[in-house]
Amino acid sequence: MELQTVSDVREFFREALHTALGHQHLHVQDHTEHYIVNLLAMFAHTEALFEPDADRAQLKPLAVLLAEAVEAQDDRQRFRMLQRMGDVALFVSGFMAGGLARRPVDVDYHIAMGGRAYATLATAPFHGAQRVLGCVFEELARKFQPLVDALNEIGEGAAKNSPRDVLRLYDLWHKTGSRRAHRLLLKLGIRPVAAGAFAH
Repeated sequence: MELQTVSDVREFFREALHTALGHQHLHVQDHTEHYIVNLLAMFAHTEALFEPDADRAQLKPLAVLLAEAVEAQDDRQRFRMLQRMGDVALFVSGFMAGGLARRPVDVDYHIAMGGRAYATLATAPFHGAQRVLGCVFEELARKFQPLVDALNEIGEGAAKNSPRDVLRLYDLWHKTGSRRAHRLLLKLGIRPVAAGAFAH
């Protein structure tokens, strides 16, 4: 693995995302790409991703973020909580999917929750120049799973294919239908078969 130094983290993520989207044969609007790049740059700072706690920083569960959105005092606060929920779900399922396998909620849960949060945001009454934000959220909701695949590629760029990695790829394909995981398994000589497809 070659160490890469960058002076602008946004430019690094822009190039990496553009390359990954090309590999995934996925097109997103410029505004959506810009949103994702800013999201990745923001969460490159751990204090933006993790919630401060008495002992250590930790991720607030998506269910708690949803509850906070439901109980929000006004639409503006509800919007912020749903956006945080979608953003965290996209980042975590894209970059931390391997760690989710050891938790009570898996990557498919994060994909479902994040996609629904963005879909809800897309229906908000946007006016004027902000209408483009509604289109961004709609595209993020509609393409959430393929975007997770693209972020997986960025995060796993230097990963080796240990048996654990292969099992994680199969699990990811089985739970989410990830096309990228399917292609990688085929490339490794593994033809994934859906559960229940075997003849008895």
